[in-house]
Amino acid sequence: MSFKRVRPVYVTILILMTLAIAACGQPTTSTEATQSDSSEQEAEKSTENEAGPEVVGDPIRIGAFFPLSAPGSVVGGEAMRSAMIIAADEINAGGGLLGRPVELIVVDSEGLPERGSAVSERLINQDGVVAIAGGYHSSVGVVAKEVAHNYGIPIVLANTWNDTITSVQYPEVFRIAPLSSEVSAVDVKFMEWLRDDAGAKLEKVVLLTENTDYGIPAAEDTARLLGEAGIDSVTFGVDIGTQDFAGIIERIKAEAPDLIMSLATGEASYNFAQQSADAGIGPQDVPTLCDHNALESNSFWRNVPDGNFCFVRRIGLPAKLYNDVALNFLAEYEARTGKEGAESYAFAAYDAVKILAQAITEAGTTDPDAIIATLEEISYIGALGKITFPVNSSNTPEQAGVDPKWWHQFPDPAVTVVQYQHEGEDSVSATVVFPETFRTGDPIVVGQ
Repeated sequence: MSFKRVRPVYVTILILMTLAIAACGQPTTSTEATQSDSSEQEAEKSTENEAGPEVVGDPIRIGAFFPLSAPGSVVGGEAMRSAMIIAADEINAGGGLLGRPVELIVVDSEGLPERGSAVSERLINQDGVVAIAGGYHSSVGVVAKEVAHNYGIPIVLANTWNDTITSVQYPEVFRIAPLSSEVSAVDVKFMEWLRDDAGAKLEKVVLLTENTDYGIPAAEDTARLLGEAGIDSVTFGVDIGTQDFAGIIERIKAEAPDLIMSLATGEASYNFAQQSADAGIGPQDVPTLCDHNALESNSFWRNVPDGNFCFVRRIGLPAKLYNDVALNFLAEYEARTGKEGAESYAFAAYDAVKILAQAITEAGTTDPDAIIATLEEISYIGALGKITFPVNSSNTPEQAGVDPKWWHQFPDPAVTVVQYQHEGEDSVSATVVFPETFRTGDPIVVGQ
């Protein structure tokens, strides 16, 4: 196999389900508005604005939380919000849940644990949600799981990877995002493949990580696995939301790495990538594995114009393997957002709401214990494929002979590595370079 090498170049403002169901049977409508209070983000509510089976009665409320303001990943949160609104609208268009409308209550976690705990409490105690979906930052997911457990409310986490979220084996906690340690294993296998099969020089890797419940364990797992593969690594930590990386970048340059891996999230990941490029060690100069926020193509290219040749880890199947659910969701998501393609966490956010809806329907009640019992046995076909939770109270980790981290964990999320090989291209059409099963093209290895 030949591989190319190139030289460095250049809401109580709400999305309100206006339940204007009058005696004449008017269909439910939905109006989207902006949030007005950044210090205390108000809930957003959504219903369907198209005619469908009539839904009546008090709404069934599902909580949705993700970052909509800094220092959290705003681009990630906005993508998840759009996806969840689509899910809620589809549910209402199909007759709601148990003949009642579903109401999506959206809160802003800001990417901060203390805020995540507060809004989770609010969703349960003030808004009266029967279940919660979402989660982008692991630090927020770690505290949200505690709140859900304390109140016995089911929670389906869409994009929080920290292993401890499921390893504590709380009955209420389910996850459709991958495990951090499993993703780290894929990352290192990719780097080994670059070295052993693609012929890239790969003796030292620099890890740039945020000091959070996502970044710290991910860096530790990656460094350990790199060592086992005979690859040296050096880790530099930064606080979430860091804007100026000049000092860190100078230290990274001094290490003369063969590959740079970013475990910074949100807009900070863009800043690091472009500032690295400005300093001569960007994706066009040194092989770089960018954070998955780079999948937000429009934002990535706007903020990282020198980001070509960046490798990006993507969760979920390649576009050519999308099922009908994924294709239908993608079409609606593109129509509503104006984007080309959808991010992996958008697919997961959509599925998080829809799987809860299926559980409520199959349980025939909003009783939390019944929803939890149904989720344990559920077989859901969604945008990510078939989702089940095979390690559960009937098949404990001990009985299954697996690590406790697999408790209530979706076991089969696909993980691929794509590479931008043309400036301005969309992440959906980017070349899949790893693993071989899904490869659509060869990697471009810069600087060697």
